[in-house]
Amino acid sequence: MRLPHVLIALCLALPVLAAEPVAVPLWPGTPPGETKPLPPEADQFKNPPDPLIAGRPIIRLGNVSTPTLTVYRPDPAKDTGAAVVVCPGGGYYILAMDLEGTEVCAWLNSIGVTGVLLKYRVPGREGRARHAAALEDAQRAVGMVRQRAQELGVDARRIGILGFSAGAHLAAALSTQGSLRTYPAVDATDAASCRPDFAVLIYPGGLEQDGRIRPEVLPAKDRTPPTFIAMAEDDPVRVESALVYYLALKNAGVPAEMHLYPTGGHGYGLRRTADDVTTWPDRAADWLRTGGWLTRTR
Repeated sequence: MRLPHVLIALCLALPVLAAEPVAVPLWPGTPPGETKPLPPEADQFKNPPDPLIAGRPIIRLGNVSTPTLTVYRPDPAKDTGAAVVVCPGGGYYILAMDLEGTEVCAWLNSIGVTGVLLKYRVPGREGRARHAAALEDAQRAVGMVRQRAQELGVDARRIGILGFSAGAHLAAALSTQGSLRTYPAVDATDAASCRPDFAVLIYPGGLEQDGRIRPEVLPAKDRTPPTFIAMAEDDPVRVESALVYYLALKNAGVPAEMHLYPTGGHGYGLRRTADDVTTWPDRAADWLRTGGWLTRTR
């Protein structure tokens, strides 16, 4: 008895649909500018450990020398066609891979967005700006998602970037430097635009110095996408980082929405606590819907 062609195709697809997301190397070989090996990639466990976030620990991944992308797809019934590259924070020393990575991709999936987790190079490389290697990875990541949009089932015109803390600095740097790569083109992937279509910055750090915008994140109307910002006023990283960047966006004529909350500190990801700042995912989802980023186009 021969199985119908549709049933055969379904059987072949089942292992793929059931499989866990796979991390894909970002570069075909050694990433640009790498000159010496790091110790093995590992969770940088502290003793005593960091305080729990909403009652749970966090993964602090360090010594990343092989950056990757991991694609998390939403339920097909919810899929809007939008995609977001997620940049965990960690001061450009480590990556909070669960708190500001996998958990964020799960939230994106819940609102019909493909989450693309970027594991970028940390710590910052000696002799270079601390964000230089990470920015190359972020540029490569957005270009790769856009170049493979049809394969991934996403809309190449609705690819955003979302970052936390240093990851928000990285998202801002990518958002303000247009499509001009900071590294020589490697292959066809680098022909695709690396400009995100929208940006979400959560408790951003390092966007200002002495009350002035830092030069690597200076926005301009012709290259910086609409931006959402959320932060707590008691954040030890300095709420001025959000304030100065928002004012720079406003002065440049870039559409922006900012939410400031009185308490909440830093590093909560999207784990809910008693502080209202942890409701930022609801505000961000509203902003995405209002901007049309969650509207199906096919």
